[in-house]
Amino acid sequence: MKICVCGKGGSGKSTVVALLATEFRRRGKRVLVVDSDESNAGLYRMLGLDAPPTPLMELAGGKKNVQRSLRAALATGEDYQEMPVLAREQLRTEDLPPEYVRRAVGMELVCIGKIHQALEGCACPMGVLSREFLKKLQTGPDEVVLVDMEAGVEHFGRGIETSVDVVLAVVEPSLESVDLAARIKELTAGAGARFAGAVLNKVGSGATQNHMEKALDQRGILSLAAMPFRSEFVEAALDGSQVEPRPVQAEVSSLVDALLSGTATATSG
Repeated sequence: MKICVCGKGGSGKSTVVALLATEFRRRGKRVLVVDSDESNAGLYRMLGLDAPPTPLMELAGGKKNVQRSLRAALATGEDYQEMPVLAREQLRTEDLPPEYVRRAVGMELVCIGKIHQALEGCACPMGVLSREFLKKLQTGPDEVVLVDMEAGVEHFGRGIETSVDVVLAVVEPSLESVDLAARIKELTAGAGARFAGAVLNKVGSGATQNHMEKALDQRGILSLAAMPFRSEFVEAALDGSQVEPRPVQAEVSSLVDALLSGTATATSG
């Protein structure tokens, strides 16, 4: 199962991905985390790893090489979104050179690419690489792929969600975040993936949770779980340390139950 985690910037996507990875691993699943957010450099720390893997963009020849391929396709009138970036028709992480996969017990991390300097250009090459990698990636029945997406919805225009099974929206207590979840739901339908629903994050009170659930329900969005605001997560982000699930174990377990059992039914129609 390939799960794409989306949301507005600062909503806590990476934190939710780290929590889900830990819970799926605790249940005996083999977990692959795909870091597809070109601006957030700290996901590996949240997962308890000591260093990030070498980005796959380098394996694809570098961003400039991919950009040239995109421009060439556009010049000939081809649809660059259908261009293969990786040579193999099917991939497993074992096929990648070891420096491109950071491994821990029951978990692996792959990074698509990062923006390292000014004037690098648009993130389209990284989006195309994300889509092609996920499309070719083969998974077994006990394997879960968690994709930490870039903020917003621009990635839908690159077709990344056509290569995953489930889309999950992370929603913080703001109208902007709720409205973005509705847009994610709409775009997921167009991509042909299943929109599972939303996980409420940084919830400060029962009243706030009720307000958020009502707002989401009005937009036809299923609320799968509510993660309370925890100072421990703020401190972990400041320290660059691993996100520990103990403070929200029940909530994360409930979310994983929904994703595995199918109670997170298709609400994208």
